[in-house]
Amino acid sequence: MKKTILLATIIMAMFTTSSCNDDSQVIKPEIGPNTIPIEDGHYTAEIMHTLGKVTEPQVHPDGNQILYGVSYTSVKQNKSQRQLFITTADGQNNHCLTSKKESRSNARWFEGGKKILYIAQGQIHYMNSNGNGASLQLGAVPAGVEAFELSPDGTKIVYMSEVQNLKKPTDVYSDLPKAKVYDIDDLMYRHWDHFVTTVPHSFVASLTVTGDEVKMSKGVDIIKGTKFELPLAPFSGMEQLSFSPDGKYIAYSCKKLVGKAYAFSTNTDIYLYNIADSSCVNLTEGMMGYDTNPVFSPDGTKLVWLSMERAGYESDKQRMFVIDMKTLEKKELTKDYKYNVESPSWSADSKKIYFTSLVNAIKGVFVSDLDGSIKRITGEGKDCWYDFNGVKEDGDRLIGTIQSMKMSPELVSISLKDGSFKRITHENDEIFAKLDDVTMEQKWLKTVDGKDMHDWVIYPPHFDSTKVYPAIEILLGGPQGTNSQSWSTRWNYRLMASQGYIVILPNRRGTTAFGQPWCEQISGDYIGKNMQDYLTAGRYIKNKSYVGKLAGVGASYGGYSVYYLMGIHKDLFDCFIAHAGIFNQTQMYMTTEEMWFPNFDNGGSPWDDNPVARRHYANSAHKLIKNWHTPILITVGEQDYRVPEGQGMAAFNAAQMMGVPSKLLLFPEECHFILKPQNSVYWNRVFFEWLDKWCKN
Repeated sequence: MKKTILLATIIMAMFTTSSCNDDSQVIKPEIGPNTIPIEDGHYTAEIMHTLGKVTEPQVHPDGNQILYGVSYTSVKQNKSQRQLFITTADGQNNHCLTSKKESRSNARWFEGGKKILYIAQGQIHYMNSNGNGASLQLGAVPAGVEAFELSPDGTKIVYMSEVQNLKKPTDVYSDLPKAKVYDIDDLMYRHWDHFVTTVPHSFVASLTVTGDEVKMSKGVDIIKGTKFELPLAPFSGMEQLSFSPDGKYIAYSCKKLVGKAYAFSTNTDIYLYNIADSSCVNLTEGMMGYDTNPVFSPDGTKLVWLSMERAGYESDKQRMFVIDMKTLEKKELTKDYKYNVESPSWSADSKKIYFTSLVNAIKGVFVSDLDGSIKRITGEGKDCWYDFNGVKEDGDRLIGTIQSMKMSPELVSISLKDGSFKRITHENDEIFAKLDDVTMEQKWLKTVDGKDMHDWVIYPPHFDSTKVYPAIEILLGGPQGTNSQSWSTRWNYRLMASQGYIVILPNRRGTTAFGQPWCEQISGDYIGKNMQDYLTAGRYIKNKSYVGKLAGVGASYGGYSVYYLMGIHKDLFDCFIAHAGIFNQTQMYMTTEEMWFPNFDNGGSPWDDNPVARRHYANSAHKLIKNWHTPILITVGEQDYRVPEGQGMAAFNAAQMMGVPSKLLLFPEECHFILKPQNSVYWNRVFFEWLDKWCKN
């Protein structure tokens, strides 16, 4: 359940107030829409967290309705609750279908749209799509269900459930029932935010309908008897499995490795599983990088998937391949396309593939034919400064979600004729209308070596260029990522600007939306040109007549960037904030979990004798501690196993020993992200108190 909760917390969106039906009754939900008063148009962390969060649009088989979920967060109760909604494709007749206290997730149309299947309290349930009648549980899976997907004909279901991985103390010594110990003999014993006591497996079962009753057979474990992950942890979901249209096969992505081999490899392959006899064939044998997101064509003759070429490199170019299911001939469709491909989906006639792609810091919608001819559907101008996600064909349009730095996600309809788009939902419009707006522009700055670097700049409400404002520079994590038009409750840039700050977001080297050479410069060169890119953006904004003091803030690799810049910036920045940052590269290598990442980016281990590794570890941020003099706030989660909390604690201790003004926030229940509502509000309050103290005075 950790992955489901994590992804539902990260994705942001909105809510339409309406009556909710369940079991033919109107029941008041335990947690509902935003009720926090908005004073003088001021946007706060509390308001941010109580915006409705839209997820998982599912188009009805006849194309006329869309099923989706909305989560509500109560800061007071420190939790969220998710309900199901239905709207017509034109955004009319939007209504809430459920309202009981338990959350509903993973909703899917069933039986031609007459019923809806969903997950509640860790089990699959079903109900009539008109809201009439009882909601009933579909079977009982002992370990619970995290996610599921249906076959196109509705006769089968594949679901994810956890199976035991680490031995229990009583498995070793039955006379010690109160012993608490992890008995470990290999790597990958912990991952992201948890000890790997269990791993996800996927099970396939048959569905039968008799009258209004739906029954599910006992599930068959697709990878029975193994300790592999299906889908791959920690963030993959049911998009890694795809039913063939006839329901006879399942294509799935799996890294069939464990322990040390798993920790050092990204070799994830696409397998074809025969449901009748449980036989399995590797369709991507010899392809050594990530192979993910398989999707069968509607006619069943082809399969599309995403592929990275190089072993051990998690940020290689994400290519798109198609395989002919009869001849097993493979073809790359993106040889002449220099950007990464995301979320492929087929046209109804099986002749085209739609996908999203980050290009110059905007995630647009594209289409490819089976010869690899690619066209952009959505535009590139200012009116298209949005990120589009998860599009699916629905007649002459695509249905997906849309978001920006100024707006949380909404359902959207995109015309296939001209690329124009229209929002279907307006979940939080009433709230946003009461908030003071921010303005935004993009800049292309010249780097120290004469290249062009993209930057977003967000200005506070009622910006007046004759006045002086403090500024924040965002030091991006990843290190391979992009400052695009995304929306997040973890790092909310509109919220930062709304507190009276100018926010600049440089897409320095290492970002992924500008071609592979720009992305790859950072690997093996953390201290090089990308650091100069940060300084370029900082000098640009601080030299503006309307900018006074400047703060540098970042998480993960951005936190590392803070620590390193602390030692080299001289007096450009007036304060820093680092979350989950790498401080000591040698210590980090021996305490993180996914070893393929530092192995590629660092040039190997601290004991490897090659120029890249020697330079990388010799220039760890902790070795510049004598140069530290700038106030720094450090925040960490104690359950962060990607960048363990000792990194932040060591940085804080060192700052204290050097007499540098410093503060540490340690969250015992948080991981690489600060997710729990009250923890997040606390983090935001201290975040802005620190900035105000050092940048507004």
